[in-house]
Amino acid sequence: MRKKIVAGNWKMNNDKQETTTLITALKAKGAFNGVEVKIAPTAIHLSQAVTELNDSAIEVIGQNMHQATNGAYTGEVSVGMLQSIGVKSVILGHSERRAYFNETDEALAEKVKTAVAHDMEVIFCFGEELEDRKADNHFAVVENQLRKALFDLDSADWKYIVLAYEPVWAIGTGETASPEQAQEMHAFIRNLVEEGFGAEIAENVAILYGGSVKPANAQEIFSKSDVDGGLIGGAALNADDFFAIVQSI
Repeated sequence: MRKKIVAGNWKMNNDKQETTTLITALKAKGAFNGVEVKIAPTAIHLSQAVTELNDSAIEVIGQNMHQATNGAYTGEVSVGMLQSIGVKSVILGHSERRAYFNETDEALAEKVKTAVAHDMEVIFCFGEELEDRKADNHFAVVENQLRKALFDLDSADWKYIVLAYEPVWAIGTGETASPEQAQEMHAFIRNLVEEGFGAEIAENVAILYGGSVKPANAQEIFSKSDVDGGLIGGAALNADDFFAIVQSI
């Protein structure tokens, strides 16, 4: 059975005290009924979050990492740095990293290779812009992103991969892909993985949906057969909303 995952991407939000406050509120929520719950605080608060959650099932994950293991890359964070503080999973390829920091599919392929070579789980993000959807080019865009970044991996590496489909036009806009649109794309993605790596890997890989998921729409989205959870942005900053989304699976 595929894993059910809800991951909260805090992006560039929450100072030291706000991080503690939100973590405390999340810990008070109790059991998550078999759902893997992950949070991605900003990089300077990762160590703090790991310490504060050491007695919790909530996992702390990174928002990004560099493809090099060390070197003259001012401001960057390496896989070894993350692992040295107890972080075992990282988000790569988020649309904001692609748009604002010019991350290419080729650079992301290198980041993924570095991560899996060091036994780091990757939540790999991808998705189309609004103009791609309007031009009926969304399947081609998604296929291109996946092939360039992930299809040179060995089959054994896929045990480290979680996929996160994020239609860019639905991130932080209040717009959400309909449950039917999400299922259609997730089924396409799973078929694509099957073509490349076989039915077993395709069936086992978790595919998350990200894009304005809220308590009001989470259950309907998560009910679709190929949607295995969510990568949550804004709603992850509110403990009640985030917990309600977790409970929707």
